Amino acid sequence: MQTKTKAAATVEVTEANFDSIVGSDAGAGIVLLDFWASWCGPCRAFAPVFEAAARRHPGVVFGKIDTEAEPGLAAAFRITAIPTLAVMRDGILLTAAPGALPAAALDDLIRRVQAVDMDEVRRELAPPAPARAQAGGQR
Repeated sequence: MQTKTKAAATVEVTEANFDSIVGSDAGAGIVLLDFWASWCGPCRAFAPVFEAAARRHPGVVFGKIDTEAEPGLAAAFRITAIPTLAVMRDGILLTAAPGALPAAALDDLIRRVQAVDMDEVRRELAPPAPARAQAGGQR
């Protein structure tokens, strides 16, 4: 009997478990979110590619979000076409793009996300420092 480890399987992501799986406090690192629906042909075609990538990249979380069951998450991510793949790292959305990717492109995307300097991303996202008070007091 063959068993899957938790890290190698895709996980169902819902509003109830989203923060524990994806949030920056969850320590998830890289999370790929596949927004899909059962009636969507391209979604069904992409599912085995996504599952196989999950087995090849056990250190990455592969989450599936059923847009029919989770319209709030679909709205929060502004999903207008499916399948859409959202890529997060350390709780920060790096990219989201509609369309099914072939296996090689998905692997390449994961390698590029692993190479991202997250300290630089956080610096870019940080609010600007408040302006210093001008010399000479108030106007």
